Amino acid sequence: MGLLKGDPPQRYLELIKQFRLIDDTFFNICLDDNNECMQLLLRIFLKRNDIIVKEVITQRSAHNLYGRGVRFDVIAVDSVGKIYNVEIQRSDEGANPKRARFNSVLIDSREINKNTEYEDFPETWVIFVTEKDLFGAQLPMYHIERTITELNQDFDDAAHIIYVNGEYRGNDALGRLMQDFFCPDPAKMHYPELAKRVDFFKHESKGVNVMCEIMEKLQAEGRREGRLQATLDFVTNLLAMKMPYSQIAQATNISVEEVEKIAKERNLSY
Repeated sequence: MGLLKGDPPQRYLELIKQFRLIDDTFFNICLDDNNECMQLLLRIFLKRNDIIVKEVITQRSAHNLYGRGVRFDVIAVDSVGKIYNVEIQRSDEGANPKRARFNSVLIDSREINKNTEYEDFPETWVIFVTEKDLFGAQLPMYHIERTITELNQDFDDAAHIIYVNGEYRGNDALGRLMQDFFCPDPAKMHYPELAKRVDFFKHESKGVNVMCEIMEKLQAEGRREGRLQATLDFVTNLLAMKMPYSQIAQATNISVEEVEKIAKERNLSY
């Protein structure tokens, strides 16, 4: 990806200042090929300090990771072959339990071939970070495991699902991490690994140019295809940040009326 010619457009610079890790586009960019940040997240989510991440792949580095029309936010593999899928889910629709099931099945379909022995099936974790407390119990996380109902014991199929409550602000590692996810200013973040990555894309010229090029690419795709999902997701992120409709329209090169229509369709009007 080449650098933009001349200074970055001011409208992009204003948008970049407001991006946070809870915005899936920015999350993808910051986690792309970054083992250190992903390792930090997994150690906090799973409360284990022995996880060593060996590989991280995001939408940005490999579109359609698992087949046509399927785009995961982040896939990581650790040193013992466990597979982790971390997704940012800003809406209840995106966090639908059947979406988590779908992701889990897709990981299996890619990793398991006809010659794989059952005992060699990889352990998988699908982890959704949701903006709101999806289940309303004010818990930090919700763990979903298959159980044998009559015996009240684990089925132990090595497939796990976790929902992380983005509203959680406890005085612990996860509470501080969720604060960082919603913080646009790297100087105010708790974890230096994340702060350094966020600062690179917000304040260093090379990182800023990458952000600007990605925004330009989203616009170009929208112009070619007539409103691609990528453009819709981008507008949705900006709406979720309560940005003025006129500013969103200017940044995305669509009309204010179109922004209002998207806001209404996605229940993000304000």
